[in-house]
Amino acid sequence: MKHFKSLKWTLFLLGVFLLSADSIAQDYYVYVAAESDDEVSLIRFDGKTETAEIARTTEVGVFPAENEGPHGLTISPDGKYWFVSIAHGMPYGQLWKYKTGTDEFMGKVDLGLFPASMDISPATGLLYVVNFNLHGDMIPSTVSVVDYESMIRVADIETGIMPHGSRIDSDGRYHYHVSMMTDELIEINTISMEVERKLNLVSGSDKMKMDSKRMDHSKMDHSAHGSDDKKMDMKMHNPEVKPTWADPHPSKPLVYIAGNGNDEIIEIDTDKWEVNRRFKTGKAPYNLEVTHDGKLLVATYKGEAKTALWDLKTGKELKRIDMSRRVTHGVAISTDNKYAFISVEGIGGEPGSVDIINLEKMERVAVVETGKQAGGIIFWKQS
Repeated sequence: MKHFKSLKWTLFLLGVFLLSADSIAQDYYVYVAAESDDEVSLIRFDGKTETAEIARTTEVGVFPAENEGPHGLTISPDGKYWFVSIAHGMPYGQLWKYKTGTDEFMGKVDLGLFPASMDISPATGLLYVVNFNLHGDMIPSTVSVVDYESMIRVADIETGIMPHGSRIDSDGRYHYHVSMMTDELIEINTISMEVERKLNLVSGSDKMKMDSKRMDHSKMDHSAHGSDDKKMDMKMHNPEVKPTWADPHPSKPLVYIAGNGNDEIIEIDTDKWEVNRRFKTGKAPYNLEVTHDGKLLVATYKGEAKTALWDLKTGKELKRIDMSRRVTHGVAISTDNKYAFISVEGIGGEPGSVDIINLEKMERVAVVETGKQAGGIIFWKQS
């Protein structure tokens, strides 16, 4: 009888604990960059009331009269620092480092032309950032490797033309990014700091044989950079897929690609190094992220102001959700897989925003306005 009463008391206390824990508001924090306002904002989202606000805004850049374009963001593995790529350098861009919480500036380092997205490898402790080279000539660009503790650039790895969306796999061994102008997924070994494999993403590319062996950029003549030569370069590199993002699955040997030019999401089997599935999407998928449990994929459709939720087991689109304004951009998912935070650029002089999706309800639950052209976005923490 004593044991029965003790068990009842234990169950009662457990119930009280669970009830009180459920009633505690869960705060979520994300950083978002406003590329046309040279600022990065910390967004706080209250998971209980599902309301959002800007907790703090940090101005970035050096020249008040120039738009320097904060573009990509990432967080150190210990959560102590956040990093932003400054895209519009003179001529080169930079990586800036700040403390999370206080947003104290900690240092910077020069990179390549128009540095964009980035990630940190848990295997090497180094940061890898693609140099998009948006306004440059149609020539191979680089991935810069940075020791983020000392803020020293330790290597530049030659890659494809206009490399963009990039992420590192869960064990930190491989860095995946896409080359927009050559329709390729590129794999870098983070330890050897070398390109290990390239995969052409064009449907039927096995017949076209447009692989890295055929496209030997080192033998191309890039000595002349006039307008006629640039037009010729554009004809030589007439992309079909125009891939803009790559995101590895958290537990399976798969990478997901946003095919911005052909309205597809492409699933790559990295063991076989081949296309596994192709999903037809809405107009111009731009950015995507897989939930941490590997069940859902969240993709922005930049061409139709929507964000889509995909079931990765079935390969079916579950929901297409309207955003608060046009030109959807980035995706960041909370560590508990409950919410997706979407950066939306807006058009012209209108402000950008972060639109927040409840992934269980599959609906937009909050919007907070930011500076103009909200782009790079990264999840920091929940507390």
